Amino acid sequence: MKNGTMNKPSEVEVKPSLEREFTSKEIDQETQTKISVYDQLRPKNEGPFMSAVRELEKKAGFETPIVYFNILVLVMFHVLILVSAYLIFIDRRYYPKRQTFIFLFSLTLLTTFGVTAGAHRLWSHRAYKAKIPLQIMLLIGFLTAGMNDLYNWVRDHRVHHKFSETSADPHNATRGFFFSHVGWMMTKQHPDVLREAVKVDMSDIEGNPLIRFHVRHFKILKLLFALVLPVLIPVVFWDERISVAFLALVLKHAYILHTMWSVNSFAHLYGNRPYNSKINPRENWVLSVFSIGEGWHNYHHTFPWDYKAAELAFPFNGTTNLLDLFAKVGWAYDRKMASPALIKNVAESKGDSPYNEI
Repeated sequence: MKNGTMNKPSEVEVKPSLEREFTSKEIDQETQTKISVYDQLRPKNEGPFMSAVRELEKKAGFETPIVYFNILVLVMFHVLILVSAYLIFIDRRYYPKRQTFIFLFSLTLLTTFGVTAGAHRLWSHRAYKAKIPLQIMLLIGFLTAGMNDLYNWVRDHRVHHKFSETSADPHNATRGFFFSHVGWMMTKQHPDVLREAVKVDMSDIEGNPLIRFHVRHFKILKLLFALVLPVLIPVVFWDERISVAFLALVLKHAYILHTMWSVNSFAHLYGNRPYNSKINPRENWVLSVFSIGEGWHNYHHTFPWDYKAAELAFPFNGTTNLLDLFAKVGWAYDRKMASPALIKNVAESKGDSPYNEI
């Protein structure tokens, strides 16, 4: 979501006197000094205090420099999560109405479906095709997640699959659980990630007028669907307090984001590998329950073009079940899937345990 181990930091040769510049014109083949990835990305002219901080980061073993603004935003978000949980479940003066719970539960399903069936299986892997009404539904669901725009999400995911568990993987799990879960958003991207991202074929995404509209108006659409409407609907339709609607929405976002981040962390580190023991991604049924089917990750990385992203559909693959329903009405079609014979052959030759056909 595979091969080899994490690449060692790349190195370039530069003049010692121009160690902070890193341009090709300054490379001197006679006087060579090795510059680490960290120093290539290290911000310039930060002042004595931040220079000292950067030296501490480097000594601590950080492969790329920390982005402290991102850390601040993530810390504030998690503080807000704790405050929301306290006011709703412990203080209880901010406890939502039943209608708000039902609304946010439904919205959580739509959001998860927008990410799993839309951004992931449809647009990243082209595992099936969807009619315009389903595409619109999936795009709205994706917008309610409050993530990056779809173009960047798809590009990064394609890079992740092509270079899984290498320095070109945006959330390389070989750098540890914390990095693959959330730490990758707290540091500068590795140069290998940026280098490979520009090579990814995105012509199908660029040629989709619906996605072009989404990217062109992304900021206002994200604000509208991820914040404004989810807060206003409970307030307008069943007289929920705006503070309660907002706090409950925060918990919904926390659930969605940590569930999706867990696919990068838990599903790459914990579980078995019945289809291919030579790659990191694992089968994690617990995560599959919470993510409606995205935890069967060893299968998915072995057969990434399969629209089911798993060998089984029911009961721990809600995304596939929903897509099958939309296929019955013709909104989802041309669903790709691995044949039973192919699955068995691959599992028997590469899996870490005897294959049991599901």
